[in-house]
Amino acid sequence: MVSIKRVSSTEIYANPWLSLREDQIVRADGSPGIYSVIDKPSGVIVIPRDDGRLYLVEQFRYAVGARRWELPAGTAPDRQTLPPEELAERELAEETGLRAEALTQIGSVDVAPGFSSQRQAVFLAEGLSAGNPAREHEEQDMDARWWPIDEVWAAVSSGVICDAQTLAALALLITHDTTTTA
Repeated sequence: MVSIKRVSSTEIYANPWLSLREDQIVRADGSPGIYSVIDKPSGVIVIPRDDGRLYLVEQFRYAVGARRWELPAGTAPDRQTLPPEELAERELAEETGLRAEALTQIGSVDVAPGFSSQRQAVFLAEGLSAGNPAREHEEQDMDARWWPIDEVWAAVSSGVICDAQTLAALALLITHDTTTTA
């Protein structure tokens, strides 16, 4: 049930990655208000897995002022919309150089539903072969490596891996593995 109705919407700002809008709203009780929303195109998170290992990337995240280990993820350039599997292949190759024989969508996540419209499809990538990454300019400092799965869980427990999208994708991986082996 929708409890908030949009009356009008104004784009406040836009760049090649996102737009910000301010909506005039009416709440369920009839009172007016505003809501600000960051609109980003649908994206993907890719879980490259091979022989009990996961492939993660590390990069500087400007908004938090720190480097973060994450699963490969992203959107198409210039706020384009691509089919999820095509976007997963693109992001995997761009950030890691890896190519997958099999891509399986195992779920999706709302990135930050309190203020963003973005949803990301989560893919498990298997049957991997190596290639050269083709990273975007902002990704020039990116590092990447294979992690034994037990090291991934230790890094999650210690807070070394703390990216919310990566944590959500790992939870979906556990659920996927549990339901496919049961």
